[in-house]
Amino acid sequence: MTVRTHTPNLLARAGTVTALTLVTLGGTTVAPGEAGNAEAASVSAYALRIAASKSGAPYQYGAQGPYRFDCSGLTLYSFKRAGRALPRTAAAQYVRTRHIPASLRRRGDLVFFRSARGIYHVGIYAGRGRMWHAPKAGSVVRLERIWSRTVSYGRVGG
Repeated sequence: MTVRTHTPNLLARAGTVTALTLVTLGGTTVAPGEAGNAEAASVSAYALRIAASKSGAPYQYGAQGPYRFDCSGLTLYSFKRAGRALPRTAAAQYVRTRHIPASLRRRGDLVFFRSARGIYHVGIYAGRGRMWHAPKAGSVVRLERIWSRTVSYGRVGG
């Protein structure tokens, strides 16, 4: 017999949830002044889910969804559905995001590929060194390992 507990929900209904209770039970809490970061994280997580839901959608240069995408069209569409506006191109999206070091990247951050000529590709970080993206003509939206070290990360703000 499997016993399932819903302790956080029961405690919440009882009005006895504290930050310590949530931490102990594995829940999340937001410290005063951190609501903006928590909101941005939830927006990014939702955008990541939107991008993943487009797995298999064909690449088409200039396409912004909902059935075909290019790389920046996928990120624009995903964040738009999550309630955040991004510019059209990968380079413009790079300018619009808050740049973060790889050590602080989290799921839902944007992954920008760069060369000496500038930003040329973008995807949405999915964790474990992977991203969702629309790679190139003849391909489809897919989850793929980040293949280059010449990348930068950007966080979409609130």
